[in-house]
Amino acid sequence: MLESAIHGLLSSHLPMFPYGMDVSDIAAAALPSVVSITNISVQEVNSFFHWYGANGAGQPLLQETTSCGSGILIANDGTYFYIVTNAHVVEDATTLSVSFVDHSVYEAQLCGTDTELDLAVLKVPVADLSADTLSQIAVITVGDSDELEVGEQVVAIGNALGYGQSVTTGIVSALDRSMTSDSGTTSTYIQTDAAINPGNSGGALLNLDGELVGINTAKVADTDVEGIGYAIPISDAMERIAELMTQTTDLSQTNATPSSGTAGSGWRGTAPMA
Repeated sequence: MLESAIHGLLSSHLPMFPYGMDVSDIAAAALPSVVSITNISVQEVNSFFHWYGANGAGQPLLQETTSCGSGILIANDGTYFYIVTNAHVVEDATTLSVSFVDHSVYEAQLCGTDTELDLAVLKVPVADLSADTLSQIAVITVGDSDELEVGEQVVAIGNALGYGQSVTTGIVSALDRSMTSDSGTTSTYIQTDAAINPGNSGGALLNLDGELVGINTAKVADTDVEGIGYAIPISDAMERIAELMTQTTDLSQTNATPSSGTAGSGWRGTAPMA
């Protein structure tokens, strides 16, 4: 039941492994818990014919746009698998699908989003999944990001560049980094030098016990800056994730009106930050 899944989500978790696992062991244990997310949206695209058609300005040109990101299997209540990701990964979506570790693809439902915290939760019915897929996926083990220390090694997993799941390593460069979003909301993040590339947003940041300690969300996009990525501390996000799991969002109603502007780059990951 959803209530028991939420209770388990908010309860303390014991480490699955002795401290200091090998990175290959961490990856093998965590990859079944990380998914690739495909966002299909419809956008209005300005074109020459739109502005200079035979009869003057005509109807807007609508273009279907596909973008990608990452997500983490955060809970299973027996009816649904719940997936946490970033809100900007699912922004403007008319259809969402997820690809699991076995490369099977299923349509996902959007539970809810929090744009201020850049969090979103999706769900996939357990009944929709094949027996083979069910045998290969698992809910992530959640750690305590409050116990992280500067200099501690971490592992990042995500759908980098849309090529599928990839694994990178680094350290915790700083804690409690304050960043202000375009909306003016200030949040604190884990700063890491683990490589975070387009498509990685919503992916997992793990400690050496193989536990989830952060949700990868952004990197500094500057040619003069290297090795600066950010993750949402999981301990700060758990209560809100549990709330989002109880919500339901109808994409056909929420994003019925196409967004305006030019088509995106295809990435719903690692939003540039100044």
